[in-house]
Amino acid sequence: MFELNDVTVAFGRSVIVEQTSRRFENNRFTAIVGPNGAGKSTLLKLLTGELKPTCGCVLFNDLDIAGQPAHLLAGYRAVLSQSNHLSFPFSVYEVTGLGLQGAAVDRKSRSRLIRQALEGVELSGYEGRLYQQLSGGEQQRVQLARVLCQLEASAAPDDKKFLFLDEPISSLDVRHQIKTLQIAKQYSRQGLGVVAVLHDLNLAARFADEVIVMRFGKCVADAAPKQAFTEDTLEYVFEVGFEVSADSEDRVRVSLRDIIETPDAPLRLI
Repeated sequence: MFELNDVTVAFGRSVIVEQTSRRFENNRFTAIVGPNGAGKSTLLKLLTGELKPTCGCVLFNDLDIAGQPAHLLAGYRAVLSQSNHLSFPFSVYEVTGLGLQGAAVDRKSRSRLIRQALEGVELSGYEGRLYQQLSGGEQQRVQLARVLCQLEASAAPDDKKFLFLDEPISSLDVRHQIKTLQIAKQYSRQGLGVVAVLHDLNLAARFADEVIVMRFGKCVADAAPKQAFTEDTLEYVFEVGFEVSADSEDRVRVSLRDIIETPDAPLRLI
């Protein structure tokens, strides 16, 4: 279990996350949504230990995450960051295998886990390809395979593991967006906690058990999609009109009602 305990993150006078408290449980898929600059990725970085709060603390199994060694945390949580840059010419096989650093697996098991993860993200046969020669979406799927390797190699029980995803579908086509979120949902059903920053409200509503809606560093709503995604809340957060409806299975659907048009203005080059 991960817990934010009255955390605030500030850079100078800019408050990015303000006095936020929340528990993140296993067996739940939590989506974090909101406009650019709302504090979504910062909230995720607090949970993973990448960022320290200015005030408050982050707890992992009731212990302050700041005092936990990196190798211990790696056994319990895997993190897919928003961007992953590699300067050296690694192969897809090698990049995926980075998720097994420090894992107690033999050579045969290592190969099996890597190929299994690549198959899961539909990249079988790409093992020998250079990572830099792939499209942006393919690179993102390789990085997903890397974190899946880390989870599968961990000796921790599933009901103690977490998967953190920061905009995991930003570079993907529609098919692979759905495939990625299906994988995340499957892990949550196996007992893992899944926390993902998403921009697509309909995909968040379709796959998440609960949604945190953020604006200016604050949690405006925190509930199941049907309760969190109200027209008033979404209009307040995104400053655009929305229509929210439910389908035959009582799942929420979100669509734009109107778009604010700005008058044409000449482009000025300075």
